[in-house]
Amino acid sequence: MTATPAPTPESAPANQSAADRPKRVLLAAPRGYCAGVDRAVIAVEKALEQYGAPVYVRHEIVHNKYVVQTLERKGAIFVDQATEVPPGNIVMFSAHGVAPTVHEEARRGRLATIDATCPLVTKVHKEAIRYAKEDFDILLIGHEGHEEVIGTSGEAPDHIQLVDGPEDVAKVEVRDPSRVVWLSQTTLSVDETMETVDALKDKFPQLVSPPSDDICYATQNRQTAIKELAGQAELVIVVGSKNSSNSQRMVDVALQAGVPAAYLVDFASEIDEAWLEGVTSVGLSSGASVPDVLVQEVLEWLSERGYADVEIVKTADESLTFSLPKELRRDLRAEAAELVKE
Repeated sequence: MTATPAPTPESAPANQSAADRPKRVLLAAPRGYCAGVDRAVIAVEKALEQYGAPVYVRHEIVHNKYVVQTLERKGAIFVDQATEVPPGNIVMFSAHGVAPTVHEEARRGRLATIDATCPLVTKVHKEAIRYAKEDFDILLIGHEGHEEVIGTSGEAPDHIQLVDGPEDVAKVEVRDPSRVVWLSQTTLSVDETMETVDALKDKFPQLVSPPSDDICYATQNRQTAIKELAGQAELVIVVGSKNSSNSQRMVDVALQAGVPAAYLVDFASEIDEAWLEGVTSVGLSSGASVPDVLVQEVLEWLSERGYADVEIVKTADESLTFSLPKELRRDLRAEAAELVKE
């Protein structure tokens, strides 16, 4: 396979038919792991290395099947609730964040904890706490049942209402229309979120916006790249798990941008060869919780079917990194043992 920068759409000869064009893959950059996911996955690996197995993780550390299965083989045990972890053990909280009640459950269960919440999610939690203290009604734009939404809502349950899209706006009621603020889940579609914000502003003209955009930089960058791919491809494939909100939104964004077909797959083996019928340009990207090894497997799969020419579509540079959770600098096994004695 060869990788070259993608030409502009105007560079293709006007009289060249689709049948005459060579098959190619338009590979998005950036794609895959964001800084928060990278931090969370490394945190589990470091904890296993430093403290030995088992290390318990409440919910999936990130929403990716391959990552979870890989960490399980190394000794991580994923549980639905901290109450399932035997006393005297270590439990890690996922990148999506948790409510204060979960921290309390861990304390009551005599567990040592590692908080791998993405710093960008922590920012939203702090905003919720701040506006609740100032007695604002907080309208949280997000998807009902998503772990991040549950965690953020738990910071100020008496002040937060969930708004799951523009269609929810009509039923929103607040105490004082002059003291209303919106926050959002970090992994949403930028366009969909702003549509909801616009509808809320129509209803509440004095609606306050957060001090900075809540949708994470990586989500925005991957959606921008998908829009660029959609303008040049006849098919878009996004590598990601079905329970990954940001991966699902990338498929939605591709379709809204006009690509004829877009699909979400965990692995190359899930691609249906029928999708390739009549297709000369395939756009390829991956969600923010996807290791690049899975994208490389898709590239190999496509290469074997004639799509050996890979062109990079680069729309942004990413260099942000986050330091590992501070708890990894302590002897958590010793701390957990002391907790059991109390």
